[in-house]
Amino acid sequence: MAAVYQVGDSAGWTSMGQVDYQEWAASKNFHVGDTLVFNYNNQFHNVKQATQQGFEACNATSPIATYTNGYDTVTLEKLGHFYFICGYPGHCQAGQKIDILVSSPTSSLSPAPSTQTSEPSVASSLYFRYNLSWILGVLLAFCLSGFAY
Repeated sequence: MAAVYQVGDSAGWTSMGQVDYQEWAASKNFHVGDTLVFNYNNQFHNVKQATQQGFEACNATSPIATYTNGYDTVTLEKLGHFYFICGYPGHCQAGQKIDILVSSPTSSLSPAPSTQTSEPSVASSLYFRYNLSWILGVLLAFCLSGFAY
């Protein structure tokens, strides 16, 4: 099932230094079909999807895509890196940029379900019965030997 991520969580897409976007992205597992939501004040910010070179240089002059609504959604449609920056002067340099790595869904598989259940297994039931039989046998032998004297 696809997930929806609000970039920067409650802080949104901002240059105010409230969010370390690289740390935010590193704490998530993004997969094909997931959606990013960019919330921001469109009088002061925008979202530009950049190439790796544009991202690294904070160069917004040749974006892959530009978003300006203030509530933009981007669906991650393939594996690999997606780079986003704010195109307003100085914002990317101030940290308003994010590298989203979309990985294969196999890396997000849950661990195998436990085989342990609330019902005792056949082996544990047999072990208990065997021990109970042995204990009863020892007690019976003790009692019988006590009565012999």
